[in-house]
Amino acid sequence: LKKNHALHMNGVSWFLSAVIICFMGGFFCGVFDGHGGTDAVCFVRKNLLKFIIEDGHFPNSMEKAIRSAFVKADHAIADSHSLDRNSGTTALTALIFGRTLLVANAGDCRAVLGKRGRAVELSKDHKPSCKSEKLRIENLGGIVFDGYLNGQLSVARAIGDWHVKGSKGSISPLTPEPEFQEVRLTEEDEFLIIGCDGLWDVMTSQCAVSMVRKELMAHNDPERCSRELVQEALRRDTCDNLTAVVVCFSADPPPQIEVPRFRVRRSISMEGLHMLKGALDSNA
Repeated sequence: LKKNHALHMNGVSWFLSAVIICFMGGFFCGVFDGHGGTDAVCFVRKNLLKFIIEDGHFPNSMEKAIRSAFVKADHAIADSHSLDRNSGTTALTALIFGRTLLVANAGDCRAVLGKRGRAVELSKDHKPSCKSEKLRIENLGGIVFDGYLNGQLSVARAIGDWHVKGSKGSISPLTPEPEFQEVRLTEEDEFLIIGCDGLWDVMTSQCAVSMVRKELMAHNDPERCSRELVQEALRRDTCDNLTAVVVCFSADPPPQIEVPRFRVRRSISMEGLHMLKGALDSNA
């Protein structure tokens, strides 16, 4: 694995962090987008992997261990006398053991797999306006007002934010529990991009994959790719903070994709072809 990340701070009230760790024959990385202060995001970045490894379900049931760790971090913030329990953070993690990739997400960061030039989204953006999240929120007594959960938060899942959740043990529409996506990596899977919403607000998943693949073919440096993603988002006038992590699954650069010759003239770009193939695959 080759990996690196880039960060850009833009503003004063939102805080970003990323972590990349190799351990026990596995690989762990994550992106955490904090709000309402730095306490929650710093605590989660420092302790989440420890909570996963210490969980009784680890390593036999990774999904249960990770879910438990997210909830444990949430409760630890509520119980702490030194942390601001009103600060919060989204969390997206990727755990790789062998050829198995497990993505866990609570919030609006996103994980995207580069599969021979095609973007495959491995997480769902947990915006309050998302149809499934809005239904979950309303079933738990919450409301979505102008795109905000209870008129307060722009995310539907987060760790911390106990001023929204209320007392510990009470039912709240704001949950720290992540959603999961597990994939078995193949030779077609070339790299993973994880980033916060500041990146995806101005760039499609396919655009990011096409850009990273092109740059890897030129210089094969994931650190430069991370920086270039951030710089491109800045050029597109993103209004939020930025962090990006690029993880390559091979030491070699991606191979050239052979495009079949057609007798009729094509009027669609390579990126367009990948987007069309992704749409067809999702409808299959």
